[in-house]
Amino acid sequence: MIAIPISTLDSETVSYTPSARAFDKDTSLLSQETDPFRPPFMQKLEDLEISPSYLGDLALKTMAIEPTTTSAEIAGLMHLGLMATDQLLQRLCRDKYIEIKGVVGSHNHRYSMLERGWAEVSRIMAQGSYVGPAPVSLNAYTARLGAQIRGRMPATRTSLDLAMAELVLTEGAKQTLGLVASSGRSLFLSGPSGNGKTAMARALVNAIHGELWIPYAIEIDGQVIRLFDPHTHQPIAVSGEDYDRRWIKIAPPLVVVGGELTIESMELTCSPTQRFYEAPFQMKSNGGVLVVDDLGRQRCSAVELLNRWIIPLENRTDYLTLNTGKKIQVPFEQVIIFATNLSVSDLADEAFLRRMGYRLYVMPPGPDTYARIFTQYARKRGLSCDGSLLAHLELRYGKENREPKACEPRDLIDRAIEVCRYNRETVQLTKEIVDLAWDGYFGATVSG
Repeated sequence: MIAIPISTLDSETVSYTPSARAFDKDTSLLSQETDPFRPPFMQKLEDLEISPSYLGDLALKTMAIEPTTTSAEIAGLMHLGLMATDQLLQRLCRDKYIEIKGVVGSHNHRYSMLERGWAEVSRIMAQGSYVGPAPVSLNAYTARLGAQIRGRMPATRTSLDLAMAELVLTEGAKQTLGLVASSGRSLFLSGPSGNGKTAMARALVNAIHGELWIPYAIEIDGQVIRLFDPHTHQPIAVSGEDYDRRWIKIAPPLVVVGGELTIESMELTCSPTQRFYEAPFQMKSNGGVLVVDDLGRQRCSAVELLNRWIIPLENRTDYLTLNTGKKIQVPFEQVIIFATNLSVSDLADEAFLRRMGYRLYVMPPGPDTYARIFTQYARKRGLSCDGSLLAHLELRYGKENREPKACEPRDLIDRAIEVCRYNRETVQLTKEIVDLAWDGYFGATVSG
């Protein structure tokens, strides 16, 4: 493994925000009107590639929320076109589940639930309780996601520099991270804690080009997998309504999992009360970055975890199991980053490491890098520091035989600010104030 010193301003607080997206001016995103991946509007029921029987059941469950409603209102809740929705409701009307109460406009009627309809809702809710945007087929999801990944413009050095603007990195590290973002391959980050592994992993998503269309939900054999997660996915505004609204446009997602990770959490989840599936975290990260933080500290062993990833990493596909026992193949299309401060030899064998796209060993910062981090973060907080203060800190590290970490400039400066505010003093960085911050951070010796 190549030892490359890497440091960061803020190893815990760098995260994805839409404004942090990093794109070159000459490779900006296509406009909404020329977006080649914009899903076309589906006017007719037969164009939806989903069983009309399933969609009829979904429409009936949707009607149960508002027993007297219109075709347009149901279309809005199901994210379908008006004509296709009215076709579904006309079928339910012929089956005596609902009745027409009046005409609102073209392909838009007012409907009301009948007793037979309420009985049917009870039956189909026992089979699956999903109500929301109509799903797309698994084949449609796989094909559109793959086309978007293949059609992406590769990351550039400019986009990487913008994404990593708050991090202090070596040229070698930037080269490797740029290759990871451009190729979509995996990355194994190791090294002592507190030196920016998590910050690099979190920031990398901002260097990935290309927003994504993903479906709200996926249907397979009458079962629904809910994919869109407002806690994970950042929606992108879309102009007009001439597209299939079962899809939503998002920024490349960032998913971070840590010590809470279990083997079970990598599978489809379905509770007796929910009665539909929730996509596992690795599926929600498709098209973006998945960070497995603190590898080796999960509730499952590192061997179990890494063995679970071997096939997906090699084939770019994952296999999930429905409650019926049927296995389904789903895309595994994300940059996956393993970060650990444990010994690599204790976590992974060479067979697994060969499947890693790239590896980086993150070393503690040297004196010059530490000074750059300290100075840059001080400037960010509106403060200044001179060479004598940095020399003073270097002496304290040496006197206490303490190895510097990349996160410590931020932590010491933040605590120095707190000291000034507590003492009602002008906020500044002096040797005396920084010494007080040092004692509070590392622990001072108090005599009896």
